[in-house]
Amino acid sequence: MKKLIIGAMVLGLSCLAANAEEWKVGDITISAPFARASAGMANAGGGFMQITNEGDADRLVAASAEVGHMTQLHTHIKDGEVMRMRQVEAIDVPAHGEVALKPGSYHVMFMKLKAPLKKGEKFPLELTFEKAGKVTIEMPVAGVGAKMAPKM
Repeated sequence: MKKLIIGAMVLGLSCLAANAEEWKVGDITISAPFARASAGMANAGGGFMQITNEGDADRLVAASAEVGHMTQLHTHIKDGEVMRMRQVEAIDVPAHGEVALKPGSYHVMFMKLKAPLKKGEKFPLELTFEKAGKVTIEMPVAGVGAKMAPKM
């Protein structure tokens, strides 16, 4: 019985480790980051993550990555019957709350890609928060239509 319990604990911890990578800066924690692989000859890509704040309200004010010539913060808005992406000045991170950068919502856009984003690759992404400061995270590239971080 003892071996069974220990085995279950090891398995549980190994499952947690698969998606346990997090980055902290001040009161901010970034988890489950991923970018989508480029579709065909697309010269833009999207990045997503979960941002959790254990302190006072903050704002994500910038992002920077060498994979493209420009990196911007974006959201989706409804323009009549059409959903469109728009650049935003910042993304609010509420006090003692969280914000999800996810497909169809807030996200990071990598514009004028220098090369296609390929599934299985990783690249650094620097995030700048108004109060917490800067942190560089690692962005794994998931499949073209991915909705969540890949298990690496």
